[in-house]
Amino acid sequence: MIKKTAKKAKGLTSEEVAAMKERIQELNAKTDGEGAVLTKIAQMPEPDRTMAKRIHAIVKASAPSLTPRTWYGMPAYAKDEKIICFFQAAGKFKARYATFGFSDKANLDEGSIWPVTFAIKKLTATEEAKIAALVKRAVA
Repeated sequence: MIKKTAKKAKGLTSEEVAAMKERIQELNAKTDGEGAVLTKIAQMPEPDRTMAKRIHAIVKASAPSLTPRTWYGMPAYAKDEKIICFFQAAGKFKARYATFGFSDKANLDEGSIWPVTFAIKKLTATEEAKIAALVKRAVA
């Protein structure tokens, strides 16, 4: 007789599956990117919503050439159809903090190692200035 051991499969979480489904919908949809981003932001719980609104304004002011769009259900900003940066709400994957990140298309290279994702617990003028500078550099 073979004894079976019960092991929980280490697959995708329900949040990750939902994000993948959102990405498929994004690829098939022909929607207004700005409207989609603002809708996603409006659906976020606080304090993510307030941070996302502020980051949206910072990105638009710092890099008006970037096109707002959603990416895996998150607000993101693209150049030539390639994602440059994105905001991930803490609630998206039940994380303890929100993040603002950059893709490999961002021009942030600095030597052999550099940060591309930043944890955000609170936005002050200092953090806002840092995000604005990073976004400007990313598209330069």
